[in-house]
Amino acid sequence: MRMAATKKPSEKERIESDIAQFYENVGEVKVTPKNRYILTLARQYCEDTKYFLSKKDYVTAFGSINYAHGLLDAFRKSDDGEK
Repeated sequence: MRMAATKKPSEKERIESDIAQFYENVGEVKVTPKNRYILTLARQYCEDTKYFLSKKDYVTAFGSINYAHGLLDAFRKSDDGEK
Protein backbone atom coordinates (compact mmCIF):
# COMPACT_ATOMS: atom_id res chain seq x y z
CA MET A 1 0.00 0.00 0.00
CA ARG A 2 1.34 3.38 -0.98
CA MET A 3 1.39 6.09 1.67
CA ALA A 4 0.10 9.53 0.84
CA ALA A 5 2.84 12.10 0.51
CA THR A 6 2.77 14.81 3.13
CA LYS A 7 3.31 18.32 1.91
CA LYS A 8 6.57 19.76 3.12
CA PRO A 9 6.11 23.32 4.44
CA SER A 10 7.60 26.04 2.27
CA GLU A 11 10.51 28.09 3.58
CA LYS A 12 8.10 30.97 4.23
CA GLU A 13 5.64 28.74 6.13
CA ARG A 14 8.42 27.28 8.24
CA ILE A 15 9.74 30.71 9.18
CA GLU A 16 6.23 31.97 9.98
CA SER A 17 5.76 28.95 12.23
CA ASP A 18 9.08 29.71 13.95
CA ILE A 19 7.97 33.32 14.54
CA ALA A 20 4.71 32.14 16.11
CA GLN A 21 6.59 29.68 18.31
CA PHE A 22 8.97 32.44 19.39
CA TYR A 23 6.07 34.60 20.58
CA GLU A 24 4.61 31.68 22.51
CA ASN A 25 7.95 31.01 24.21
CA VAL A 26 8.81 34.63 24.99
CA GLY A 27 5.35 35.10 26.48
CA GLU A 28 6.20 32.48 29.10
CA VAL A 29 9.19 34.44 30.43
CA LYS A 30 8.72 36.99 33.18
CA VAL A 31 10.60 40.19 32.35
CA THR A 32 13.01 41.19 35.11
CA PRO A 33 15.77 43.79 35.31
CA LYS A 34 18.24 40.91 34.95
CA ASN A 35 16.79 39.51 31.71
CA ARG A 36 15.31 42.61 30.08
CA TYR A 37 18.27 43.24 27.76
CA ILE A 38 18.44 39.64 26.48
CA LEU A 39 14.68 39.57 25.85
CA THR A 40 14.91 42.88 24.00
CA LEU A 41 17.66 41.49 21.77
CA ALA A 42 15.68 38.34 21.08
CA ARG A 43 12.60 40.39 20.13
CA GLN A 44 14.72 42.59 17.85
CA TYR A 45 16.01 39.51 16.02
CA CYS A 46 12.41 38.34 15.63
CA GLU A 47 11.50 41.72 14.13
CA ASP A 48 14.50 41.43 11.79
CA THR A 49 13.14 38.05 10.74
CA LYS A 50 9.86 39.62 9.65
CA TYR A 51 11.74 42.24 7.63
CA PHE A 52 13.85 39.64 5.83
CA LEU A 53 10.78 37.48 5.28
CA SER A 54 9.02 40.42 3.61
CA LYS A 55 12.03 40.76 1.28
CA LYS A 56 11.86 37.01 0.52
CA ASP A 57 15.39 36.63 1.94
CA TYR A 58 14.55 33.30 3.54
CA VAL A 59 18.13 32.34 4.40
CA THR A 60 18.72 35.49 6.46
CA ALA A 61 15.21 35.33 7.95
CA PHE A 62 15.81 31.74 9.03
CA GLY A 63 19.14 32.70 10.58
CA SER A 64 17.58 35.62 12.44
CA ILE A 65 14.72 33.65 13.94
CA ASN A 66 17.06 30.88 14.99
CA TYR A 67 19.31 33.41 16.71
CA ALA A 68 16.24 34.85 18.48
CA HIS A 69 15.26 31.37 19.65
CA GLY A 70 18.84 30.68 20.72
CA LEU A 71 19.02 33.78 22.88
CA LEU A 72 15.70 33.00 24.44
CA ASP A 73 16.36 29.29 24.95
CA ALA A 74 19.82 29.81 26.41
CA PHE A 75 18.32 32.14 28.96
CA ARG A 76 15.24 30.01 29.64
CA LYS A 77 17.32 26.90 30.24
CA SER A 78 19.87 28.60 32.48
CA ASP A 79 19.57 28.95 36.23
CA ASP A 80 18.87 32.66 35.67
CA GLY A 81 15.68 32.00 33.71
CA GLU A 82 12.46 32.99 35.41
CA LYS A 83 9.08 31.71 34.38
